[in-house]
Amino acid sequence: MSEILKINGQEKTFEEGLPATLSELLENLKIDAATVVAEIDGQIVERKDFAQTNLTAGQSIELIRFVGGG
Repeated sequence: MSEILKINGQEKTFEEGLPATLSELLENLKIDAATVVAEIDGQIVERKDFAQTNLTAGQSIELIRFVGGG
């Protein structure tokens, strides 16, 4: 059974089951945790808590990436 998360306003389906934690989601999306700020259902998640932050189907996740440059 597929499960869905809303990431940055877009629904993403996970056919093999949801990543268990925010850290696993970032790995799945190939995003370096050091370059992102995460918010789940309107609550900012501190980077130190990514590995302990469990995910459940239907959550709304915003990922804001830092980009260097000038």
